[in-house]
Amino acid sequence: MKRTFAVLSVLSLAFVMTAVAFGQAPSAPQPKPEHLSKQQLNTLIATAHTPAEHRRIALYYKAKVQDYLAQAKEHEAMIAAYKANSSLSNEKNQASTISHCEYFVSTFKALADNSQELATLHERMAQEAPEKVNSTSTGK
Repeated sequence: MKRTFAVLSVLSLAFVMTAVAFGQAPSAPQPKPEHLSKQQLNTLIATAHTPAEHRRIALYYKAKVQDYLAQAKEHEAMIAAYKANSSLSNEKNQASTISHCEYFVSTFKALADNSQELATLHERMAQEAPEKVNSTSTGK
C-alpha cells in the first residue's frame, strides 16, 4: 500500500512538472541569445565598447532571467505537489521538503532580479556607447 502511494506521488509530481513546463504561454518573440561560455561572457564584459556588444550581454542576462524564473516556477509546482501529497510519512518530512523548495524559489527569484538589473544596465550602456570604436586612433 505504501509503495502504491509512493509510485502515485512520483507520477503526480511528474505530471505537475510536465504541466508547468508545457502550460506556459508564449511571450513576445525576442532574438535568440547565443550561447556564451563563462569565459566568453567574461571576455565580452571586459572588452565591450559598442552598442552591439552590450546588447549581446543584455540578451545573455535576459535569457538567464527566463531560466531562473522557470526554475522558480518548477519549485513552486513541487511545493504544491508536496502539500497535496497525503502519503508523506509525517509532517516533518513534508515541512522539510517544502522548505527546501521554498529556499530554491526565493533563490532563483533573487537571481532573476539580479540578472534583470544587469540586463538593464547593459541596455543602458548600449544606448550610451559610441556606435563604433576606432581602434587605430592614437589620441593625437
